[in-house]
Amino acid sequence: MLKRRHLMAGLAGTILAAPLVARAQGTYPSRSVKIIVPWPPGGGVDAFARVIQAPLSAQLGQTVIVENIGGSAGRVGTLNASRAQPDGYTIVLVNDTFAATEALPMAGTPALYPAFQPVTLAISGPQGLFTHPRSGLASAQAFAAAAKANPGKLNVGVPGLGSSQHLTSELLLRAAGDLRVTHVPYRGGGPLLQDLIAGNIDAGVVTFAAGAPQVRGGQLVALAITSEQRSKAFAAVPTAAETIAPGFVQATWQGLLAPKGTPAAAIERFHNAVLAVLQDRAVIARLADLGFDPVGADGKVFGRLFDETVDTFAGIARERDIAAGD
Repeated sequence: MLKRRHLMAGLAGTILAAPLVARAQGTYPSRSVKIIVPWPPGGGVDAFARVIQAPLSAQLGQTVIVENIGGSAGRVGTLNASRAQPDGYTIVLVNDTFAATEALPMAGTPALYPAFQPVTLAISGPQGLFTHPRSGLASAQAFAAAAKANPGKLNVGVPGLGSSQHLTSELLLRAAGDLRVTHVPYRGGGPLLQDLIAGNIDAGVVTFAAGAPQVRGGQLVALAITSEQRSKAFAAVPTAAETIAPGFVQATWQGLLAPKGTPAAAIERFHNAVLAVLQDRAVIARLADLGFDPVGADGKVFGRLFDETVDTFAGIARERDIAAGD
């Protein structure tokens, strides 16, 4: 079985070979294509969708519409996409929180992943541990010391209990010495960051790309990122591994899914168009500024990574006694 960390390390920054201009396959698409983002505006998934929206429209020769449908840690929008016609005109952009919700299902709710087929593993990147300038937490070490001294006192925002950020936070806390905090759920990274900037919570764990603009603007402080190495665009931000959790690496990812039964020709056409976008130098530069690495792997690779991520998150949920809806 592929190890998730090694898989992501091998894929990061590597685009599978594809033509620079995706060639037409049949008549698809003959009208606009909708990408559902199952999160509110302002988070990391929305940020990536906005980066690729215009160039993907150019590649497909049709308008690409981005529709935000937030709620229930991404489940509402994903459920909406699962009910769409399998014709290639509705695609959903998910991150590893979808794997988290599949690893930690709510009682009485069916698994959603079987309703989809993977199309493209698009990008990978780190999660970030952020605070605001007035928190008094000047470093990751200070954060860990505060959590150790007063278990459960620090409030750490996450985009939904049971989200990938929540489970990544739990993995990080375990690696840092079995620390304990109080996790505060939000409907997405955008609302979380607004509350963190206002000083209403002590810290937050979100996709690093979501908080990067606020770090540049001085509204937030990045205490650590979960990648193996520091970001070239944010070289001053240390990794969790070099500060409080030796050896800790936990990549986040984003990928595109289509409803099961979508014609193979439509999936191939869409996949090739995404690959062409991810090869564009301007897109690569914008992704780097956000802390993302383009990947561009196919559906088979995406499917294997999805399964690995589910296993990782299910394990930490059992260990920390986390249930859906906690």
